[in-house]
Amino acid sequence: MTKEIIDNDPYKSAGVDISAGNDLIDMIKGDVASSHGPNVLGNIGGFAGMFRLDKEYENPILVACTDGVGTKVALAQDNGKIEGIGQDLVAMCVNDLIVCGARPLFFLDYFATSKLQVKEAAKVVKSIANACKDSGCALLGGETAEMPGHYVGNNFDLAGFSVGCVDENKIINNQSIIDGDILIGIESSGPHSNGYSLIRKIIKDSDLSKEELKIIADKALKPTLLYPNIIISLLDSFTINGMAHITGGGLTENIPRSLPDKLCADIYKDSWDVPEIFEWLQKNGNIQENDMFRIFNCGIGMVLIVNPDIVENVMNHIREHNYKCFQIGLVKNKDSNNSVNYL
Repeated sequence: MTKEIIDNDPYKSAGVDISAGNDLIDMIKGDVASSHGPNVLGNIGGFAGMFRLDKEYENPILVACTDGVGTKVALAQDNGKIEGIGQDLVAMCVNDLIVCGARPLFFLDYFATSKLQVKEAAKVVKSIANACKDSGCALLGGETAEMPGHYVGNNFDLAGFSVGCVDENKIINNQSIIDGDILIGIESSGPHSNGYSLIRKIIKDSDLSKEELKIIADKALKPTLLYPNIIISLLDSFTINGMAHITGGGLTENIPRSLPDKLCADIYKDSWDVPEIFEWLQKNGNIQENDMFRIFNCGIGMVLIVNPDIVENVMNHIREHNYKCFQIGLVKNKDSNNSVNYL
């Protein structure tokens, strides 16, 4: 192929740079491979990733989740802080997997952009790979799409897909939850990856100085906590009756998803420390308390439902793994149409 043909690449004239894509693959190979264990077959660059299932599972059930980061990507780009977005992406998927007791096995990402900026994309993929390692799963593959004209300006979006596995007799559902069970909340790092269209609007309308904007943006952009390792450790030692990953819909909508229809939850509003970012959002966005609990996690990223006699042991175990936790509520028989009552 002559230099003239390369310089007149028709695809590049349409805004798609194939060479940039190849450069990205070269740049991320090491990060991707670092997340691979002996279960991964093949190398990066093929058409599909392959994963060997361990023989430790007697009746293996595969569990799959997909999610994105939403408009947190836009806030990260606006403030030049994209390093944590990859962890957000992984967390939103693997944190959902672990709720039913499934251990994350592997993860795939989809990175779509108006124009591929190799160093920027490599930074995101590196954070994805690191989050996969921290969650005990492999970054098995991914796809990068350059779509000029569809995405406006220097813009990109992310989606993630994760697969986990659980023995059929170890699946966590709501069948063991009874009246009198206790709700233990594990801390969040902030809004995680939910409510960012509202967060960005509040920030825009607040007319912050450059210094104030940096402080608020830093708090809002803290990466989503990865819960699989602490949950797996708990499952190895205790009987967990149910769990809820507090994402979109907040405590109000996510806790009922883990409860039988005949049960509800009393939540003690003053039982945990609410991070400053939520207090700032409520004040500057003039948000009612019930809306705060419905939109944001308000400082609780994961809720465990356990029998009363193991509460202290479970909480001590969580604290030993350097997470803050709180006894935030009680399961009881439903006596109204409310699935969650704030006290």
